This record gives sequence, structure tokens and C-alpha cells, in this order.
Amino acid sequence: MVTVCTVLPPPERPRIDAAGDGCFDTLHADSLREALYVARRRRVDAMVISVHRCDGEALPGVARFVREFPAIPAVALVSRHDREATETLLRLGATGVRSAVDCTEPDGWRRLRDIVGHPASPVAGRILAHLIPALGDPSPPEETRLFFEAVARLAPALSTVRGLARHLRVRPSTLMSRFHRAGIPSPKSYLAGMRLLHASFLFQNPGLSVSDVAYRMDYSSPQSFGRHLRTVLGVTAGEFRRRFPFAVALARYIDLLIIPYREALRAFHPFNAGSWDQGPSAVAVSRAG
Repeated sequence: MVTVCTVLPPPERPRIDAAGDGCFDTLHADSLREALYVARRRRVDAMVISVHRCDGEALPGVARFVREFPAIPAVALVSRHDREATETLLRLGATGVRSAVDCTEPDGWRRLRDIVGHPASPVAGRILAHLIPALGDPSPPEETRLFFEAVARLAPALSTVRGLARHLRVRPSTLMSRFHRAGIPSPKSYLAGMRLLHASFLFQNPGLSVSDVAYRMDYSSPQSFGRHLRTVLGVTAGEFRRRFPFAVALARYIDLLIIPYREALRAFHPFNAGSWDQGPSAVAVSRAG
């Protein structure tokens, strides 16, 4: 579910809650300052700002948000028409806000759902848009696709194979055994690499410090995040931020964990054991029978 942070007058909040039902969740902030705090501590996929809460003193806060969180789309919401609203829209455009929705129009709330319900660059969508085609044509088996969709979506909140296996409704030992028998890197490798992709995506936002990213990725501390990076890549968090921008990190993940194992992944069934799960000889016996 997409998470949208809002800075709206209290009477408008129930309306956007209703508009987002089944499409996105809302986090309501009372000010731009609070919205900045929320974006540093919580996953936020889009920001909706009422033009009627953006007086002259608030505009620098909007500009700061757009500057520090370029990966989070910002949308201006108009709930009534007056000269002040028109002038504020122009000023918001100057701060970098590129989308506006007029909720006084019949299709206004639908348009808002279209914009924030499917943000321009949600990280899981961007990852899968490159990863799934890398598995080759025709489309990979549904189980393989579902595995990578789950890992891409859940990686920020899951740090262990046990947690991943619980979500997939597979015993951890069984899941690890299936990867081993298929000659594919461990599920831990795929999960750990995906978590670093999410961290790299977050680092695109200058407003997030190393500590912010560590806590957003559910590490126990920035030090724990740093130890993980040194173990996996041999770099510090600062070096990771400089040397592994999102596009580079994503290409590395695909080059190391997808392309060399493409054929095995295309024949892989992580959720359904089948005869191959008993070992390579079981396949031969099955065919012979």
C-alpha cells in the first residue's frame, strides 16, 4: 500500500482518507516541519500539500522538502478557488512542485488517486521493471516472479530469511534447501542485496542522513547498518552513498544475482517442491519412470 503524507486543514483530512480507501494510506502532518520529520522517519511515497496551508512563511519549507526529497512526488491540492489560491499555486510551482489537483472538480479525487496511488518512481516498481525482463523471454514462471515481487516489496521491513519465509508461508529450512538444490544463491543473498537497493534509493534524497536511512531500513542502529555494508561490500555508509547510486546498485544486483543464474531461475519453483526438491537424481528417476 502506498503511503501519502499530507499537510492539510483538518476538515479536508477525512475527504482524502475516503479518496485513498483501498488505494493509499495517509499520514497527516500539522506543518511542513512535521512533514519533513515524518519523511525522515517513515516510508513516504508522495506528499499532498494544501495551497491553503502554504502562506509566505511556509513556502521555504515546501522548497526544502522538494530539494531534500526529490524522489517523493509533491502534489498541491486546491479545495476552493480564490485569488490567493491562484497566487500560491504559482509560487509552489517556483519551489519545484510539478503537480496540482483541483478537488472541487468532479474528477479531482480520481485524479489524485491516479497521481499518488501510482507515484512516478516507487522503488519496488523501478526494481522489478529492470529485474523481471533480465530473467529473459518468455516471462519467467509465476513462482519466480512472485518471489522477487515479495522480496522487492518487503525488503525494507524484513532483515532475515526467517521473516521472509514466514511471509511466503514456507519453512526457512525448506526455502534455503530449495535454493541450494537449484544451484542458486541463497535467499539471504537476494534479500540482503535488495535491502541495499532500497537503501541506495533512499540515499537519493539529500534530506536523509545515514542515521535516517538506517532507521528507515529497520536496522537497530546506524552502526549496525555500517557493519552490514562493511561485511557485504567492504565500504562505509558514506562511501556506499557516493559509489553506489541507485542505478549502479540495481545494475550490480542484476549482474551478480540474476543474469548468471537466469536459466536456473527460469526453472525454479520456490513455493512448490516438485520432484526436483528431492535432489537432482529425483528428476532423473521421475523421467525414467
